[in-house]
Amino acid sequence: MTSSLEAGIHSIAELSRGASDLLLHSTRQKPLAKGQVLLPEGQVCKTIWYVEKGYLRTFYNKDGKEINTRFSFENEFVTDLKSLRSGAPSAFWIQAGEAAVVWEFAKETLLDLYRQSAEIESFGRNLLEQMLVVQEDHANLFRIHSPTERYAYVARHFPQLLQRVSLSQLSSYLGMARETVSRIRKNR
Repeated sequence: MTSSLEAGIHSIAELSRGASDLLLHSTRQKPLAKGQVLLPEGQVCKTIWYVEKGYLRTFYNKDGKEINTRFSFENEFVTDLKSLRSGAPSAFWIQAGEAAVVWEFAKETLLDLYRQSAEIESFGRNLLEQMLVVQEDHANLFRIHSPTERYAYVARHFPQLLQRVSLSQLSSYLGMARETVSRIRKNR
């Protein structure tokens, strides 16, 4: 098992060696090529992914245009929470933004582990809460901040976005035209 995955798990919840081994052995490593789709729109999400290397992007299509809603880099967990929890078809795509390596946690396997171990169930609850906080932070970025403030926030808290994501994808994520992002960059 990878120490990165183990560290990611322990950043969510402290587990005993037995619970940690049980959780680690329930995962599957998956290498991804750039552009490879993990979750297509319309499919029910049945997996949580942990990004060991590379990044994943979450997006939807509107009027033929891709709107990016999240970028998940190394040591982050990602899923479509609504689809995972409700069984509804996903409104989003999750795709590798560059060559990546992820670890897959199958929903049904996790549910079985929750029944076997209170520690793993606690891990799952903590992970869900962490993912909800990330979603709320992203929503607040748009409720509270102007375009220039959004860019500054991302530059300060998520510099990897500016270094690894294309200008088109970044501008879509920030809810701005490419020209606006270019102008903000130039004035900084």
